[in-house]
Amino acid sequence: MFRQTVDRTPAGAAFLPPIILCGDGHVAAVRDQMGVREAALLVEPAPRNTAAAIALAVASVDADTLLLVMPSDHVIADVAAFHAAIAKGAHLAQQDWLVTFGITPDRPETGFGYIAGGAALGIDGDHWGFAVDRFIEKPPLADAEAMLAAGGYSWNAGIFLFRAARMRDAMLTHCRAIFEAADRAVAAGMRDGDALYADAIEFGRAPADSIDYAVMEKDGRVAVVPASMGWSDVGSWHTLHALGDKDAAGNAVAGDVFLHDSRGNLVRAGDKRVSIIGMEGVAVIVDGDDILVMPLDRSQDVRLAAKARD
Repeated sequence: MFRQTVDRTPAGAAFLPPIILCGDGHVAAVRDQMGVREAALLVEPAPRNTAAAIALAVASVDADTLLLVMPSDHVIADVAAFHAAIAKGAHLAQQDWLVTFGITPDRPETGFGYIAGGAALGIDGDHWGFAVDRFIEKPPLADAEAMLAAGGYSWNAGIFLFRAARMRDAMLTHCRAIFEAADRAVAAGMRDGDALYADAIEFGRAPADSIDYAVMEKDGRVAVVPASMGWSDVGSWHTLHALGDKDAAGNAVAGDVFLHDSRGNLVRAGDKRVSIIGMEGVAVIVDGDDILVMPLDRSQDVRLAAKARD
Protein backbone atom coordinates (compact mmCIF):
# COMPACT_ATOMS: atom_id res chain seq x y z
CA MET A 1 0.00 0.00 0.00
CA PHE A 2 2.95 2.30 0.61
CA ARG A 3 4.14 1.78 -2.95
CA GLN A 4 0.63 2.38 -4.29
CA THR A 5 0.60 5.69 -2.44
CA VAL A 6 3.90 6.69 -4.03
CA ASP A 7 2.78 5.58 -7.49
CA ARG A 8 -0.34 7.74 -7.40
CA THR A 9 1.64 10.91 -6.69
CA PRO A 10 1.98 13.22 -9.68
CA ALA A 11 5.39 13.02 -11.35
CA GLY A 12 7.31 15.13 -13.84
CA ALA A 13 9.62 18.11 -14.11
CA ALA A 14 7.28 20.32 -12.06
CA PHE A 15 7.39 17.96 -9.06
CA LEU A 16 10.08 17.29 -6.49
CA PRO A 17 10.85 13.68 -5.49
CA PRO A 18 8.48 12.48 -2.77
CA ILE A 19 9.41 13.06 0.86
CA ILE A 20 8.86 9.90 2.91
CA LEU A 21 8.32 10.39 6.64
CA CYS A 22 9.08 7.20 8.54
CA GLY A 23 10.68 5.75 11.64
CA ASP A 24 14.17 4.29 11.79
CA GLY A 25 12.77 0.75 11.72
CA HIS A 26 11.16 1.37 8.32
CA VAL A 27 14.09 2.95 6.44
CA ALA A 28 15.29 -0.29 4.83
CA ALA A 29 11.77 -1.28 3.81
CA VAL A 30 11.11 2.16 2.31
CA ARG A 31 14.30 2.03 0.27
CA ASP A 32 13.43 -1.45 -0.95
CA GLN A 33 9.89 -0.39 -1.92
CA MET A 34 11.11 2.74 -3.72
CA GLY A 35 13.49 0.80 -5.94
CA VAL A 36 15.14 3.15 -8.41
CA ARG A 37 12.64 5.98 -7.91
CA GLU A 38 14.26 8.99 -6.29
CA ALA A 39 12.97 10.03 -2.87
CA ALA A 40 14.00 11.99 0.21
CA LEU A 41 13.57 10.22 3.54
CA LEU A 42 12.83 12.16 6.73
CA VAL A 43 13.35 9.87 9.69
CA GLU A 44 11.50 10.52 12.95
CA PRO A 45 13.43 9.35 16.03
CA ALA A 46 10.12 8.75 17.83
CA PRO A 47 6.44 9.24 16.93
CA ARG A 48 5.11 12.68 17.94
CA ASN A 49 1.81 12.60 16.00
CA THR A 50 1.05 14.21 12.65
CA ALA A 51 1.65 17.89 13.46
CA ALA A 52 5.30 17.32 14.37
CA ALA A 53 5.83 14.99 11.41
CA ILE A 54 4.43 17.55 8.99
CA ALA A 55 6.51 20.26 10.66
CA LEU A 56 9.65 18.27 9.81
CA ALA A 57 8.68 18.29 6.13
CA VAL A 58 7.82 21.99 6.20
CA ALA A 59 11.16 22.82 7.80
CA SER A 60 13.08 20.81 5.20
CA VAL A 61 11.87 22.51 1.99
CA ASP A 62 11.88 25.95 0.38
CA ALA A 63 9.19 28.37 1.53
CA ASP A 64 7.26 28.40 -1.76
CA THR A 65 7.12 24.61 -2.15
CA LEU A 66 3.62 23.14 -2.34
CA LEU A 67 3.43 20.09 -0.08
CA LEU A 68 0.83 17.35 -0.58
CA VAL A 69 0.50 15.24 2.59
CA MET A 70 -0.86 11.70 2.18
CA PRO A 71 -1.13 8.79 4.61
CA SER A 72 0.23 5.53 3.20
CA ASP A 73 -2.69 3.32 4.29
CA HIS A 74 -5.39 4.65 1.96
CA VAL A 75 -6.95 3.05 -1.09
CA ILE A 76 -7.81 5.43 -3.95
CA ALA A 77 -9.40 3.57 -6.84
CA ASP A 78 -9.93 6.56 -9.17
CA VAL A 79 -6.48 8.14 -9.43
CA ALA A 80 -7.59 10.48 -12.23
CA ALA A 81 -10.26 11.96 -9.95
CA PHE A 82 -7.64 12.32 -7.21
CA HIS A 83 -5.31 14.20 -9.56
CA ALA A 84 -8.18 16.48 -10.63
CA ALA A 85 -8.86 17.26 -6.97
CA ILE A 86 -5.16 18.00 -6.42
CA ALA A 87 -5.22 20.47 -9.33
CA LYS A 88 -8.14 22.31 -7.73
CA GLY A 89 -6.42 22.27 -4.36
CA ALA A 90 -3.21 23.65 -5.87
CA HIS A 91 -5.07 26.77 -7.03
CA LEU A 92 -6.29 27.32 -3.48
CA ALA A 93 -2.92 26.56 -1.88
CA GLN A 94 -1.25 29.12 -4.14
CA GLN A 95 -3.69 31.66 -2.69
CA ASP A 96 -2.52 30.69 0.81
CA TRP A 97 -5.42 28.46 1.75
CA LEU A 98 -4.61 25.43 3.87
CA VAL A 99 -6.35 22.73 1.86
CA THR A 100 -7.85 19.49 3.10
CA PHE A 101 -9.51 16.93 0.86
CA GLY A 102 -12.97 15.66 1.73
CA ILE A 103 -14.57 12.43 0.59
CA THR A 104 -18.14 12.72 -0.67
CA PRO A 105 -20.02 10.36 1.70
CA ASP A 106 -22.13 7.51 0.35
CA ARG A 107 -23.38 6.21 3.71
CA PRO A 108 -23.91 7.49 7.27
CA GLU A 109 -20.43 6.57 8.55
CA THR A 110 -19.71 7.00 12.28
CA GLY A 111 -16.03 6.02 12.09
CA PHE A 112 -14.79 9.18 10.34
CA GLY A 113 -14.70 12.86 11.19
CA TYR A 114 -16.69 15.20 8.94
CA ILE A 115 -16.05 18.59 7.35
CA ALA A 116 -18.83 21.12 6.81
CA GLY A 117 -18.30 23.22 3.69
CA GLY A 118 -19.11 26.93 3.66
CA ALA A 119 -18.67 29.56 0.95
CA ALA A 120 -17.77 28.33 -2.54
CA LEU A 121 -14.25 29.17 -3.74
CA GLY A 122 -13.10 29.69 -7.32
CA ILE A 123 -12.57 32.28 -10.02
CA ASP A 124 -14.04 33.05 -13.45
CA GLY A 125 -16.54 30.22 -13.23
CA ASP A 126 -14.00 27.62 -12.12
CA HIS A 127 -15.08 25.95 -8.87
CA TRP A 128 -12.19 24.73 -6.71
CA GLY A 129 -13.72 23.95 -3.34
CA PHE A 130 -15.28 25.50 -0.24
CA ALA A 131 -14.13 27.45 2.76
CA VAL A 132 -14.35 25.13 5.77
CA ASP A 133 -17.18 26.10 8.07
CA ARG A 134 -16.28 23.62 10.81
CA PHE A 135 -14.77 20.24 11.59
CA ILE A 136 -16.99 17.64 13.23
CA GLU A 137 -15.80 14.78 15.44
CA LYS A 138 -16.90 11.22 14.65
CA PRO A 139 -20.68 11.57 14.98
CA PRO A 140 -23.39 9.32 16.40
CA LEU A 141 -25.44 7.51 13.77
CA ALA A 142 -28.38 9.94 13.89
CA ASP A 143 -26.09 12.91 13.18
CA ALA A 144 -24.31 11.02 10.38
CA GLU A 145 -27.67 10.24 8.78
CA ALA A 146 -28.74 13.88 9.04
CA MET A 147 -25.51 15.14 7.43
CA LEU A 148 -25.81 12.63 4.59
CA ALA A 149 -29.38 13.77 3.92
CA ALA A 150 -28.53 17.48 4.11
CA GLY A 151 -25.50 17.41 1.81
CA GLY A 152 -22.58 19.81 2.02
CA TYR A 153 -20.56 17.54 4.30
CA SER A 154 -17.47 15.46 3.53
CA TRP A 155 -15.52 12.79 5.35
CA ASN A 156 -12.19 14.06 6.60
CA ALA A 157 -9.64 12.06 4.60
CA GLY A 158 -6.53 13.38 6.35
CA ILE A 159 -4.97 14.47 3.03
CA PHE A 160 -3.62 18.04 2.93
CA LEU A 161 -2.09 20.50 0.48
CA PHE A 162 -0.44 23.82 1.33
CA ARG A 163 2.44 26.16 0.64
CA ALA A 164 5.28 25.44 3.05
CA ALA A 165 5.61 29.05 4.20
CA ARG A 166 1.87 29.26 4.84
CA MET A 167 1.90 26.17 7.06
CA ARG A 168 5.04 27.40 8.82
CA ASP A 169 3.32 30.68 9.65
CA ALA A 170 0.17 28.85 10.78
CA MET A 171 2.21 26.61 13.05
CA LEU A 172 4.10 29.55 14.52
CA THR A 173 0.71 31.09 15.30
CA HIS A 174 -1.14 28.02 16.58
CA CYS A 175 1.52 25.55 17.77
CA ARG A 176 4.84 27.37 17.92
CA ALA A 177 6.51 24.82 20.20
CA ILE A 178 5.86 22.02 17.71
CA PHE A 179 7.30 23.84 14.72
CA GLU A 180 10.31 25.27 16.53
CA ALA A 181 11.25 21.84 17.89
CA ALA A 182 10.92 20.27 14.44
CA ASP A 183 12.89 23.10 12.84
CA ARG A 184 15.74 22.59 15.31
CA ALA A 185 15.56 18.82 14.79
CA VAL A 186 16.05 19.26 11.04
CA ALA A 187 18.89 21.76 11.49
CA ALA A 188 20.69 19.43 13.92
CA GLY A 189 19.86 16.27 12.01
CA MET A 190 22.28 13.76 10.54
CA ARG A 191 22.26 12.96 6.84
CA ASP A 192 22.92 9.46 5.50
CA GLY A 193 22.57 9.32 1.73
CA ASP A 194 18.94 9.94 0.84
CA ALA A 195 17.85 10.07 4.50
CA LEU A 196 17.85 12.91 7.01
CA TYR A 197 17.63 11.65 10.59
CA ALA A 198 15.96 14.32 12.71
CA ASP A 199 17.77 15.06 15.96
CA ALA A 200 16.18 13.00 18.74
CA ILE A 201 16.72 15.46 21.59
CA GLU A 202 15.28 18.43 19.72
CA PHE A 203 12.40 16.47 18.20
CA GLY A 204 11.54 15.01 21.59
CA ARG A 205 10.70 18.54 22.76
CA ALA A 206 7.81 18.78 20.27
CA PRO A 207 4.40 18.37 21.92
CA ALA A 208 2.48 15.43 20.44
CA ASP A 209 -0.67 16.61 18.65
CA SER A 210 -2.50 15.94 15.41
CA ILE A 211 -2.38 18.44 12.55
CA ASP A 212 -6.17 18.72 12.76
CA TYR A 213 -6.18 19.83 16.39
CA ALA A 214 -2.92 21.80 16.28
CA VAL A 215 -3.61 23.83 13.12
CA MET A 216 -6.51 23.00 10.82
CA GLU A 217 -9.33 23.46 13.35
CA LYS A 218 -7.82 26.74 14.61
CA ASP A 219 -6.85 28.53 11.40
CA GLY A 220 -9.21 30.96 9.72
CA ARG A 221 -8.26 30.20 6.11
CA VAL A 222 -8.87 26.50 5.54
CA ALA A 223 -10.50 25.09 2.40
CA VAL A 224 -11.95 21.70 1.56
CA VAL A 225 -11.93 20.11 -1.90
CA PRO A 226 -14.62 17.38 -1.98
CA ALA A 227 -13.89 14.39 -4.20
CA SER A 228 -15.41 11.06 -5.20
CA MET A 229 -12.37 8.92 -5.93
CA GLY A 230 -13.04 5.42 -4.62
CA TRP A 231 -11.39 6.16 -1.28
CA SER A 232 -11.02 3.77 1.65
CA ASP A 233 -9.13 4.30 4.89
CA VAL A 234 -7.28 1.08 5.58
CA GLY A 235 -6.30 2.39 8.99
CA SER A 236 -9.21 0.18 10.02
CA TRP A 237 -8.67 -3.59 10.37
CA HIS A 238 -12.29 -4.01 9.33
CA THR A 239 -11.58 -2.22 6.03
CA LEU A 240 -8.35 -4.17 5.48
CA HIS A 241 -10.30 -7.40 5.88
CA ALA A 242 -12.98 -6.20 3.47
CA LEU A 243 -10.39 -5.31 0.82
CA GLY A 244 -8.16 -8.37 1.25
CA ASP A 245 -8.16 -11.69 -0.60
CA LYS A 246 -10.19 -14.22 1.39
CA ASP A 247 -10.63 -17.98 1.52
CA ALA A 248 -13.99 -19.75 1.19
CA ALA A 249 -14.76 -19.04 4.85
CA GLY A 250 -14.04 -15.33 4.51
CA ASN A 251 -10.66 -15.39 6.28
CA ALA A 252 -8.01 -12.94 5.04
CA VAL A 253 -4.64 -14.27 6.17
CA ALA A 254 -0.95 -13.58 5.63
CA GLY A 255 1.90 -15.69 6.95
CA ASP A 256 2.06 -19.09 8.62
CA VAL A 257 -1.56 -19.51 9.76
CA PHE A 258 -3.56 -22.62 10.72
CA LEU A 259 -7.36 -22.20 10.70
CA HIS A 260 -10.04 -24.60 11.92
CA ASP A 261 -13.76 -23.93 12.18
CA SER A 262 -13.10 -20.20 11.81
CA ARG A 263 -14.64 -17.64 9.51
CA GLY A 264 -14.51 -13.96 8.71
CA ASN A 265 -11.16 -13.33 10.41
CA LEU A 266 -8.16 -11.14 9.57
CA VAL A 267 -4.81 -12.70 10.50
CA ARG A 268 -1.38 -11.14 9.93
CA ALA A 269 1.09 -13.62 11.41
CA GLY A 270 4.32 -11.68 10.88
CA ASP A 271 7.22 -13.98 11.76
CA LYS A 272 5.15 -16.19 14.08
CA ARG A 273 3.04 -19.32 13.60
CA VAL A 274 -0.59 -18.51 14.44
CA SER A 275 -3.39 -21.04 15.04
CA ILE A 276 -7.05 -19.96 15.10
CA ILE A 277 -9.74 -22.42 16.23
CA GLY A 278 -13.45 -21.71 16.49
CA MET A 279 -13.14 -17.95 16.00
CA GLU A 280 -15.30 -15.57 13.97
CA GLY A 281 -14.85 -11.90 13.08
CA VAL A 282 -11.57 -11.24 14.89
CA ALA A 283 -8.31 -9.56 13.93
CA VAL A 284 -5.05 -11.19 15.01
CA ILE A 285 -2.09 -8.95 14.19
CA VAL A 286 1.51 -9.91 15.00
CA ASP A 287 4.25 -7.26 14.83
CA GLY A 288 7.48 -8.62 16.30
CA ASP A 289 6.84 -9.21 20.00
CA ASP A 290 3.56 -7.27 19.92
CA ILE A 291 0.32 -9.19 19.37
CA LEU A 292 -3.10 -7.59 18.96
CA VAL A 293 -6.33 -9.60 19.19
CA MET A 294 -9.66 -7.80 18.86
CA PRO A 295 -13.10 -8.07 17.23
CA LEU A 296 -13.12 -6.65 13.71
CA ASP A 297 -16.25 -4.64 14.49
CA ARG A 298 -14.30 -2.73 17.16
CA SER A 299 -11.48 -1.67 14.81
CA GLN A 300 -11.67 1.96 15.94
CA ASP A 301 -10.66 0.86 19.46
CA VAL A 302 -7.15 -0.05 18.29
CA ARG A 303 -6.13 3.40 19.56
CA LEU A 304 -6.58 2.11 23.11
CA ALA A 305 -3.76 -0.38 22.58
CA ALA A 306 -1.55 2.29 21.03
CA LYS A 307 -2.11 4.61 24.00
CA ALA A 308 -1.34 1.82 26.46
CA ARG A 309 2.08 1.35 24.83
CA ASP A 310 3.04 5.04 24.98
